Amino acid sequence: MTIAKDDRLSTLEQSIAGLLERLYPICRSITGPGVRETLRILSQVHPIAVTEVATGTRVFDWTVPRERSVREAWIKDATGRTIVDFKAHNLHVLNYSAPIEGRFSLEELRPHLYSLPQMPDAIPYRTSYYNDNWGFCLTDRQLQTLDEGPYDVRIDSSLAQGSLTYGEIVLPGEVEDEILISTHICHPSLANDNLTGMALAIHLADRMSKVRRRHTWRFLFTPVTIGSITWLALNEGRARRVRHGLVITGVGDKSPFIYKRSRHGTASIDRAAARVLAQSGEAHSLIDFYPYGYDERQFNSPGFDLPVGRFSRASHGDYPEYHTSADNLDFVRPASVVRALDLVEAITTTVDRDRVYVSRNPKGEPQLGKHGLYRKVAGQTGQQTDELALLWVMNCADGKHSLADMAEKAGLPVERLEAAAGRLEAHGLIEPA
Repeated sequence: MTIAKDDRLSTLEQSIAGLLERLYPICRSITGPGVRETLRILSQVHPIAVTEVATGTRVFDWTVPRERSVREAWIKDATGRTIVDFKAHNLHVLNYSAPIEGRFSLEELRPHLYSLPQMPDAIPYRTSYYNDNWGFCLTDRQLQTLDEGPYDVRIDSSLAQGSLTYGEIVLPGEVEDEILISTHICHPSLANDNLTGMALAIHLADRMSKVRRRHTWRFLFTPVTIGSITWLALNEGRARRVRHGLVITGVGDKSPFIYKRSRHGTASIDRAAARVLAQSGEAHSLIDFYPYGYDERQFNSPGFDLPVGRFSRASHGDYPEYHTSADNLDFVRPASVVRALDLVEAITTTVDRDRVYVSRNPKGEPQLGKHGLYRKVAGQTGQQTDELALLWVMNCADGKHSLADMAEKAGLPVERLEAAAGRLEAHGLIEPA
């Protein structure tokens, strides 16, 4: 399966389309060779450091599970005709299915078959990560054609001692405080959820590696839930440095953007996302944190309480294609991913530049004129806006208000206040708190 390309696709859109096409066929799970192959391909856009955590490692209330791989899986009828084949689509096998081989009647087989009557031509995505089970997923149309059998069944898979794999990119900044970007890499052939999140994150990492950064930027590519919990368990000290964060998922369809606030609700990243989306002209909604969804749950757990929001388009379960074979390359658009990338970059660079200042002349206004920061003839209005930005920064430079706070109070673009702060700092009138 490929994404339709033509001359109208930008170079970046073509790069994203090619990446999605390479990643789509890979059978991924929360552990195993599919995750490693995915990280290898992503590393061709920007290098990723890979960490392996051994099966059985205790990570808070969880344990790193056995490593899973699948070689082949099928159901054949009594004539030897293949009815369901893992090679045709990797969603056909229950994710983390235990191995099985035998002959079954339809009555015996039915408890291990999963379909979607409401979407008769779609294969559902089902998992059994932490409960030993075996099974197949198939279209309901396939299921309805089955007679009483018998059927020969084979799932040649393994669940064995191995490791959990995650990827990480760290881009050092001027300070150790961090901006965290996290995306999950465990879902198999599902394009929107979450190949598009991976594509956005790796291209953002490549962009940010080429510019000056105030914060240290950390990009995590982890299996959902167990991956982020594992990273947090092994990196408690580093996690405390996270000042702003986003979980990225489902950004390739054509639906409006959704920003899910952090548990704080009013963290800098929450306010920056609201402001950037409002200024973008894009249809969007802002929703409060709730303890369901993706890895924002783990970063916002009370023992960490990190200011991490979630950025997506359609949310989990809110579109028919979610967790089905209909979430394929025809469903996503490279242009949708690029637009999301631009907005995520705008949000994160806003918080990266955000500063808190303290005035060195807090008692009354400083005489801006003698510093060359005020118009020479009173009553003229040509430079009034810049002067207003200077006055707002001076008034809010109390060690408590960030540039984003000032922008909200003043109703001025944060870029103008940032420029004003730079001029005031250069003249020794304010300093970073």
